[in-house]
Amino acid sequence: MRSPTIGRTLAIVAIGAFLAWNAIRSVGARPAAEPHYPFPKPAVDAPLATAKSNQTAVLAGGCFWGVQAVFEHLKGVRSVTAGYSGGRVNSPSYEMVSSGLTGHAESVSITFDPSQISYGQILMIFFSVAHDPTQLNRQGPDDGTQYRSAIFYSSEEQQRIAAAYIQQLDSAKVYPRKIVTEVVPFKAFFRAEDYHQDYLQTHTDQPYIVYNDLPKLEHLKKQFPEIYRN
Repeated sequence: MRSPTIGRTLAIVAIGAFLAWNAIRSVGARPAAEPHYPFPKPAVDAPLATAKSNQTAVLAGGCFWGVQAVFEHLKGVRSVTAGYSGGRVNSPSYEMVSSGLTGHAESVSITFDPSQISYGQILMIFFSVAHDPTQLNRQGPDDGTQYRSAIFYSSEEQQRIAAAYIQQLDSAKVYPRKIVTEVVPFKAFFRAEDYHQDYLQTHTDQPYIVYNDLPKLEHLKKQFPEIYRN
């Protein structure tokens, strides 16, 4: 029979290892590349519309918890939904996407009013605040193609603006490394499970959120006060 003392010791070691793993994951495996400021506005962009309407931008920039929260604090953005895009399976679950086998990326679908904010401005926040576009198939502590950087364009205009902006930022060497963001056609977006929606709002004391996501909101407020909203 195994000694009770040995059993307790093994349990303590297992718990300690689990807590250490979570701490390492929260801190992140690779520091984000810092861009040069002031961050350049897109030289190629759509003009602000003369009438109110709805347009959609679908973007992937790592874990959707923080990305969703960033865009919810932009003037002109009407709604942001966390979900999955870019994969081969219809209506995937979080567990399926997390396996990396479906080809999906954690994404956000942003509904915005083009009379208040342009598609180029959406991309400016995507590249400067929401994530690090120089990390390939990862974002901070999260590793895998499901955390890749991607723009899913739904029109030739969106494709043109995105491609031109990436070229502009790379040419200006805004980041110390080359941008690896994919610019690919939009095919489908699948809404994530309810518990993922507005996750940051109800988990502001979670270590992962505190270290990886709350600084993005402070950064947005500091660097872009003219389009930030509470």
